[in-house]
Amino acid sequence: MYILAVNLFGSLADIMSRAYGPALAISGMIGTLMALFVIQDKPYKVLGLFVTRKFKRAEHNHKYAILIPARNEETVIGNLINSIKKQDYPQDLITIFVVADNCTDNTAQIAREKGAICYEHHNPDERTKGFALKYLFEQIQRDYGITSFEGYFIFDSDNLLKKDYISRMNDSFDAGEKIITSYRATKNFSENWIASTYALHWLRSIRTRHRARSFLHLATNIQGTGFLFASEIVKDGWKYTSLTEDRALTADCVVEGYEISYNDEAIFYDEQPVSLKVALRQRLRWSKGHLQAFAESGWGLFKNIFIDPHTQRYDDDKWYNYTWRTIRHRFMSFDTFAQLLPKNIINIFRWIIVYLILYPFFCSQFGLDNIRILYNSTWLAHVITRIFGDITVSLPAGAETYVLTILIELWVRIYYRIGLYFFKTLEAVYLFIIENKRMPKISIWKKILYCFTWPTFDIIGRYTQYVALFKKVEWKPIPHKSEITIDDISQD
Repeated sequence: MYILAVNLFGSLADIMSRAYGPALAISGMIGTLMALFVIQDKPYKVLGLFVTRKFKRAEHNHKYAILIPARNEETVIGNLINSIKKQDYPQDLITIFVVADNCTDNTAQIAREKGAICYEHHNPDERTKGFALKYLFEQIQRDYGITSFEGYFIFDSDNLLKKDYISRMNDSFDAGEKIITSYRATKNFSENWIASTYALHWLRSIRTRHRARSFLHLATNIQGTGFLFASEIVKDGWKYTSLTEDRALTADCVVEGYEISYNDEAIFYDEQPVSLKVALRQRLRWSKGHLQAFAESGWGLFKNIFIDPHTQRYDDDKWYNYTWRTIRHRFMSFDTFAQLLPKNIINIFRWIIVYLILYPFFCSQFGLDNIRILYNSTWLAHVITRIFGDITVSLPAGAETYVLTILIELWVRIYYRIGLYFFKTLEAVYLFIIENKRMPKISIWKKILYCFTWPTFDIIGRYTQYVALFKKVEWKPIPHKSEITIDDISQD
């Protein structure tokens, strides 16, 4: 029996070791492609440090509808509507719509008492935010007509708006922008470390995504709430009902050739989860929605990189004007495709197949020769190798080497991730410095703690993507309990 097992292992090792070379080459080519899809990220980060798009004050005030999907939000819905009522924008040009979605509390009653038009949606089979918005647009079309409003804002019930929020967004809309997102601040930043990771994430998005793309007149991405779009985008109704309707909307708009801009002066406040259980549930939904959006819109974006049917050629167009517009549209499609591409999943499969499955068999046949176990590209590894030297491992061919190689590969990956974790803390330091004037007052000790907990945000995102690939995920509401008002924030 033992001899049979040895012979079977030898035969399997021979087959797998032969496959290692071609698999390594294919993995290398895929890795090169993955690198191409992030090549624009570093220039965005540098630009985001220095510039953002500025908008001159609007010459015209436009008519807007404000849409608030809400499920059991009686604690916070009134505070949001109050902050809308306190805007310095003409109130006769603002209509507030609330959709009380499968509510079992007093959300609808409070919304009506505060002056909003409220529709109640009861359908247990339609429980995502996207379905609530689809129903709300159907009611608006029936009672008012979608095009009776020039633009639509979407907010979550826990949001609060700075006094000049709508005026600043109107500046962008009056400048001709069709989709605009805004500055997402956090009203419970210092409540605990979980809330702080979300708060830092939104600030990172502003600095590394929104500012540069808006400055270059490209397409940034919509992030769930705090955005405005022209009525022409939903003239046929709202069709985005997946777990992450914002990603689907972003992808479709880019396919159609729309820029997605950002206004750095329009500030709203958002409540972040403080429970790890709730945060994990939300991040799993985001990850599943990310995969759904890629499945639904990835091909359209990829196709647009090479074939552009949406950029119009005008009669008086100079050749270089049309060429510039089509290049910009193709690049926006490439850029958005790169954001949707599930790179973490592709890379983990590359690592598992090549380094955790095939490579150990290869080493069992040919042995290990001077494998470096303390060196990698992280700063931590550079420091450790300077202290302890460049430790290498060599092993002869054999079944024992197969097992040891698996352990070494696991160690190398964990060691690299540890180094990356500490490097990521510097990102939080950068955000605390560069966004200091817009942050609430936080003690230096909490800032130090939050710098070290910040990397967990990306770790959770990575592993929820792995789980989301195999797990069925349902939309569940995020509880909001903060009673902070816009007046409380203004006094601070």
